[in-house]
Amino acid sequence: MESSDDEKDANAEVSLPKELGHYSESKSIKFVEDVLKGPNESCLENFRMDKQLFYKLCDMLRTRGLLRHTNRIKIEEQLAIFMFIVGHNLRTRAVQDLFRYSGETISRHFNNVLNAIMTVSLDFFQPPKSDVPPEIREDARFYPYFAVSKYYLVDGKYANIPGFMAPYPGVPYSQLEFVHSQDARELFNQRHCILRNVTDRTFAALKERFPILMSAPSYPLATQVKLVVATCALHNYIRIENPDDWIFKMYEQEATLQIQDPMPALQIEQPLITAETQLSDIPVGGEELEHASQVRDAMATDIWDDYIRDFAAIHNVV
Repeated sequence: MESSDDEKDANAEVSLPKELGHYSESKSIKFVEDVLKGPNESCLENFRMDKQLFYKLCDMLRTRGLLRHTNRIKIEEQLAIFMFIVGHNLRTRAVQDLFRYSGETISRHFNNVLNAIMTVSLDFFQPPKSDVPPEIREDARFYPYFAVSKYYLVDGKYANIPGFMAPYPGVPYSQLEFVHSQDARELFNQRHCILRNVTDRTFAALKERFPILMSAPSYPLATQVKLVVATCALHNYIRIENPDDWIFKMYEQEATLQIQDPMPALQIEQPLITAETQLSDIPVGGEELEHASQVRDAMATDIWDDYIRDFAAIHNVV
């Protein structure tokens, strides 16, 4: 976040949320104190985490020598400036109105906090485990089918290539199992959709907490990269310290409602995508594409065969 970016944002939306307008003529320390001494909900809304975690993070950055009090701005206010910007996607000029500091001061402390969080970010990231996640291993809908080699579950905008497993194009894509006209490809898409929805909800919760990730901010590229890493690290920090945080609970409840919803999903078919359109710019050989297709087909066949067998067994019992 450089001071030169303020000029680039001249035509951007920089106004404060209406509920904060009464602070525009007061000192910034008044705003920060009011939030941190007020109800916990105020800290959640303004600084995107509860007060206990906010103070704990301040203490962590202080004890590691990454942030320090200055003559004018305490660590709490420095962190508040950063969290308020990333948590409301505001630009420097708007934050100046609230915190009553110059754009240069806001930018400097924003970058100081960003770099401090980058330094501790590895503490909140875990490398992917080699074993199958229990959410897959303990669910017969997914195991052992989705326990093959590593790959990303992607939506229909991507090609089905090694490392990227896409749904079948031109086939209904829904979380709800279909009662009629079901075949292996439809069932595969349904199971694929359930798993990919977990990823969608994860990123939705992240963007809910840090709206600055909703659009590319006009910061230098290096700063944009740091922002992604820092916000993900903070999100994980909150997850580790307070798994019942309001944003996590909101999206977990949403997932429960989706699973329990008795209403059928709209059956909207994806547009047919020709191989030429989908793969024209992808440097993947024909043999690799064929292998990726065979892996998906084999998985779909296994899912379908077991589903039919289990369905028949249930009806024979009844």
